Amino acid sequence: MAEENKNPEAQEAVELKTNVAAAEELATPDAIEEPKGYESAAQANPEKFLKEFNWHNYEEGIDPIDDDKLDEFEKLVAENFVDTLDDEVVEGTVINITDRDAIIDINAKSEGVISLNEFRYNPDLKVGDTVEVLIDVREDATGQLILSHRKARVIKAWERVNKAHEDGTIVTGFVKARTKGGMIVDVFGIEAFLPGSQIDVKPIRDYDAYVNKTMEFKVVKINQEFKNVVVSHKALIEADIEEQKKEIIGQLEKGQVLEGTVKNITSYGVFVDLGGVDGLVHITDLSWSRINHPNEIVDLDQKLNVVILDFDEDKTRIQLGLKQLKKHPWDALSETLSVGDKVKGKVVVIADYGAFVEVEEGVEGLIHVSEMSWSTHLRSAQDFVNVGDEVEAQILTMDREDRKMSLGIKQLSQDPWTDITTKYPVGSRHTGIVRNFTNFGVFVELEEGIDGLIYISDLSWTKKIKHPSEFTNIGDKLEVVVLELDVEGRKLSLGHKQIEDNPWDKYEAEFAVGTKHTGTIGEIVDKGATVEFNEDIVAFIPGRHLEKEDGSKLGKGDEAEFQIIEFNKDFKRVVASHTALFKEEEAKIVKQAAKKAADSAAASAPTLGDANDALAALKKKMEKGGN
Repeated sequence: MAEENKNPEAQEAVELKTNVAAAEELATPDAIEEPKGYESAAQANPEKFLKEFNWHNYEEGIDPIDDDKLDEFEKLVAENFVDTLDDEVVEGTVINITDRDAIIDINAKSEGVISLNEFRYNPDLKVGDTVEVLIDVREDATGQLILSHRKARVIKAWERVNKAHEDGTIVTGFVKARTKGGMIVDVFGIEAFLPGSQIDVKPIRDYDAYVNKTMEFKVVKINQEFKNVVVSHKALIEADIEEQKKEIIGQLEKGQVLEGTVKNITSYGVFVDLGGVDGLVHITDLSWSRINHPNEIVDLDQKLNVVILDFDEDKTRIQLGLKQLKKHPWDALSETLSVGDKVKGKVVVIADYGAFVEVEEGVEGLIHVSEMSWSTHLRSAQDFVNVGDEVEAQILTMDREDRKMSLGIKQLSQDPWTDITTKYPVGSRHTGIVRNFTNFGVFVELEEGIDGLIYISDLSWTKKIKHPSEFTNIGDKLEVVVLELDVEGRKLSLGHKQIEDNPWDKYEAEFAVGTKHTGTIGEIVDKGATVEFNEDIVAFIPGRHLEKEDGSKLGKGDEAEFQIIEFNKDFKRVVASHTALFKEEEAKIVKQAAKKAADSAAASAPTLGDANDALAALKKKMEKGGN
C-alpha cells in the first residue's frame, strides 16, 4: 500500500488501462471477435479514446455507429421513405384490396388505408395500380396511416386546371349532366360549367344528346375565390372555322353555288352556315310560290345548295337564294295559254282591292274586286273569296314579259244587263235592298249586278227629307218603281213614292184657292203662323191675315176658319187667311188668285194630240233602250 502511494504515476497508468479496457469492452459487441493482430482505436491511443468517448450514449443504452454508416443509412431513408409530416401529394401502390378499403404502400413505416368509396369513378382498380394520395391522418391509434385519394385528386386537379388555363392546353372532360343554361363537365375530378353557347358554333337544340359523352375542352375562366371553372368546346373549333371562313370569303362570287346547312329559321328568312360563314336566304328568295313561313320549305340542320345573290364590301353580309336554282315558273308557262282561257287556282293573298290566285306554282294572277261581281256597288274582296279557296277564273290580260296576269270571276256568269229591258222595264215594280246612301239619294240592289238610284225627292210625296237615313236604313227592303233605264250607261233610276198615288193630286181640288177650312193655330213663326189641316197639309198664315174682325190677332191654340189664298202642288205650298173672310180687299185678292189658278190649269191641261205624241215618244225611247 505504501508502495502504491509512493508511485502515483504507475497507479494512474493502471487506472487508465482499466478504464480503457472497460470502455472498449462496452463499445465492442459480444458477438464480434476481433482478428489476431487487430488494434482498436482505444488501444492505439487510450487518452484520446477516453476524451472523445460518448458517455451519454453509454448511459442511454445507445450503441455507437460510425458516421459513414449513419450517412449511408440516412441516404437510404431519404430514397425509400416519405416524410409523413408534409401535406404533399405522393404516389402509392395498391398492395391489397378488401371489401371496404384499399391498402396503399407509400414507402412509409406502415401502409395506408383508403376507403373504396373514393375510387367509385374507377371501378377497375386493382392491385399494383399507382395512385396519388394525400396523408390524411399520420397515424391512428394502431399506428396505421390514413390516406385520402379524393383530396389528392382535388389538389392535383386544380394544379392541372390552372396549368391548362395558363398554357391554353386542351383538356378532356366527361359531360355528367344537363343544368340550367348549359352542362356540368367532370374535368380532372372537378365539376366545371359548360355554357350552352360554348358547346358549338351553331345553336344547340338537344342538350341531352351530349350527356355521358367524353369531349375535349379549353379552360376559359377560373374563379379562384369561389372555385368555379368554365370550359368551352366551341373555342376549340373557332380557330379552325376562322381559317375556313377567311378562305371561303376570299373565294365568294355572285352567282356562285355553295352547299350549306340550315343553321337558324326566322319568320323573315333562313340563316345558312356555309362552313363558318353565315348567309341569309330571305323568305321571298326561298320559293317562287308565296309562303307564310320558311319552315314550309326547309328544316333545321338540312343540307341544301344555295346561290350567292349579293354581299357587302367586307363580305360579312351575304345574301343567298334558293329559288334562283330553279327555272322561273313564268318561263315554263304553257305557250298556248292566252287571254280568254279559263284557269283554276288557289287564293293565296287577299287585299282590299282584290285577291291573288296562284294558277301554277309561282304564277299568280290578280282578280280585282271589280271583276268579282257584275255589281257596280264595290265591296271588299273578302266578301267573295277566302285564302285557300279553289276558284275558277278567266284570263283578262297577260303580260309574259312583265310576268303579270289579271283574272275575272264575273265573266264566267251572264251579265245581268244583257236582258235588262225585259226584266226591269220602265214602270215595273220590284223589291230591292238598300245598299248605300249618298247626300242626294239611296242605292238599291235589285239583284247581284243590278243597282238603281232613288233620288231623295222620289222617296216621299209629302215628307221633307234632308238625308236618306231619315227615311230608311242600310239593309232594309224597299219597294221601288223603275222610272228610267239607261242600258248603255248601265244606269237605273228608281222611285219609291211612285208606288202610291200622289196625295197632292187630291189635295189640289180639296184645298183649291177660295175653299174654306177650320183649323187651330199651331206655331207662331217669323212673319206669321202655321195651321195644320191634316198630316200632309200645313198652311202658312201671313201676319196681316191673322187679324180678327174685332181688330185683335189670332194666337197659338186659337181655332178659327181660314180661306185658302194660295195652293202650289209642285212646291207643296199652301197659304191661308182668316182676315179674307170679312174684308173686301182681301176677298178681292183671293178671287183674283183663284181665277189665275184656274186659267193656269186650263192652259196646262193636255189635249188628245199631246197625249198621243207623248205616248209615241215613250214607245220610241223604250224600243231604243231594248236595242
